[in-house]
Amino acid sequence: MSDYAKDAWRKYLIQLQAHPLRTKAITAGVLAGCSDAIAQKISGVKKIQFRRLLLLMLYGLCYGGPFAHYFHKLMDALFKGKKDKTTVAKKVLLEQVTSSPWNNFLFMSYYGLVVEGRPWKLVKHKVGKDFSTIQLTAWKFWPIVGWINYQYVPLQFRVLFGSFIASCWSIFLNLKARSAVIKNA
Repeated sequence: MSDYAKDAWRKYLIQLQAHPLRTKAITAGVLAGCSDAIAQKISGVKKIQFRRLLLLMLYGLCYGGPFAHYFHKLMDALFKGKKDKTTVAKKVLLEQVTSSPWNNFLFMSYYGLVVEGRPWKLVKHKVGKDFSTIQLTAWKFWPIVGWINYQYVPLQFRVLFGSFIASCWSIFLNLKARSAVIKNA
């Protein structure tokens, strides 16, 4: 690792220790922006849509990072920091039946209402049409991520790990949302 990267990582760890919520929120916002820029380029957008990018960064900053911060603290408190296989399985199951559907519903709603500026009636229809497919796909992917996160990742890095993986998941969700717009155009 280069000296620059080591120094940046050291400074990040200092911020994470001193200001965990703020650091995780900013990290989630930056990663959301990066994933949107990648999704836009993959989907063939010629010029980056900065309004969309900023709105998705805002989502990560104001919701994604803070929600994950408090959710992981709650999970750690509920399960008293245990990491045995039975406890990890319970954590993954609880996460998948609570926060996973909620987060997917909220992201789809935010994307339709705020990012695309569509009326609630159209967003409600799209969520109703696509939610089950997205959630079923999430249940094939996120339990593995959850298992790795709860079993191997220390509490202070779980939001960073989850945010990084979520940036990949967001590319999928963005492309899924975008494909419907292209089909309807």
